[in-house]
This record gives sequence, C-alpha cells and structure tokens, in this order.
Amino acid sequence: MATTQLTASSISGNGFASFEGLRSTCIVTATSFSPLKKNSRSFRGLVVKAATTVAPKYTSIKPLGDRVLVKIKTAEEKTVGGILLPVTAQTKPNGGEVVAVGEGHSAGKTKVNISVKTGAQVIYSKYAGTEVEFDGSKHLILKEDDIVGILETDDVKDLQPLNDRVLIKVAEAEEKTAGGLLLTEAAKEKPSIGTIIAVGPGPLDEEGNRKPLSVSPGNTVLYSKYAGNECKGADGSDYITLRVSDVMAVLS
Repeated sequence: MATTQLTASSISGNGFASFEGLRSTCIVTATSFSPLKKNSRSFRGLVVKAATTVAPKYTSIKPLGDRVLVKIKTAEEKTVGGILLPVTAQTKPNGGEVVAVGEGHSAGKTKVNISVKTGAQVIYSKYAGTEVEFDGSKHLILKEDDIVGILETDDVKDLQPLNDRVLIKVAEAEEKTAGGLLLTEAAKEKPSIGTIIAVGPGPLDEEGNRKPLSVSPGNTVLYSKYAGNECKGADGSDYITLRVSDVMAVLS
C-alpha cells in the first residue's frame, strides 16, 4: 500500500481524470489506480475523508442539535491469547464512549432530548459521522440516529438497541447439502435468518411519541442479506444489528 503526500491543488496526467480542489493537507492512501479513458471528465471538489485535527487552543467540543460526540474505542492490539497484532490486522472498532451530547431536536411541537447520556458505551454504524482528532484522541461526531445501541459489557448479546434497531442472533449455516454432503467453510451460504434477541423502543412519530416495533424478542425472522452491522459474540456466535425496516418476514 502506497501513501502519498499531495502538495498540488490539482492532479492530472495522461490517461487520468484531473482532480481539482483537493486540499494540500490531505494524506491519500491508495492500493491501486485504474487509468481512465482520455475523454473522462474532471471531478471537481473531490472529498478525501480524513480526520479533522482540532487545534490545542480549543478545549472543548459541544455538539449541536441531535449530534453526539463519541471518543472512539482503541483497536485491540493483541489477540485473546496475547499475540500482538500488526496494524493491518487490527480491526477498526465501531464503538466508543459518549463524551458530549447536543440539546436534542423537535418532533412537531415536542422537544426530544438525546436518548444517550454522557459516559454511555455505544455501538454506531460503520460509515457514520465525521472523525476528529481532539485532545490527543480520535473522536466521532455523529447523529443520534447513527447510534445502533448501548453496550455496557464486552459481549454484543447484551446490546440495548436504540430507536428502530433490532439485535439478531444469526442462524448457523447448513453443514450439509440436501444430499448429505459436508460443506466446506467457503461453500457454506451465509444465512439471512436469525432470532431476535433485543429490540429498540421504536422510532418517534411526528408528535414525539414512540411507535412500537412490529417484531419482538424470540421471533425468528428473515432479513435483507446486505443490511446491518455484523458482530461476533463472546461465545463465537454471529450477531447482526439492523433497522426493523430491513426485516422482511417473521417465520413460524
């Protein structure tokens, strides 16, 4: 993997589209480049996602509206057995501690406060929010709706989903074909069926009231294959968190 420091305001070359408006302070990490056709258009205002560094002269960050500031949990540097992991093998965490919250938002004529409190340990959607470097640590500013749930232990089965989220324990993949042949790990089809472990309180309606979800803990459900965030439980079981709208049917 190559890391390049860009110092020019635009990049162009034979066979490549030009990129104008790229800031000179960004570090771009690239694994490969594919040449584009000569008639390719330029991409103005290309955005490179990178952490925004907050200068030391600022001593606090106050989120506004329905936004929350989360201090990102540090990636595990060792395996359970104590083996040091290289940086490339360390899994980026999708959790952290809430360190500040906004004043909330309005639903109709009702003022709705943020449902998470300072100090809560939360799990959030994988690609949510804006990353900032503040006080020597990485933080994330994100909307409350991007928080999947509250997790006060190290086991995902204890997750308390928020809003319209549900926690599902994924059914085990079939070990054999219909004809009785054993399947290898690579050949096992990822199931889209599981049992609901916990549900959120439901989304807010226009008047600020919670609408109960249409599924309950214990239901066996069929869900959209490419939805949600996958997690591994302490017992090795697979779990997934997703919005109730991604649950397609209840099985019985």
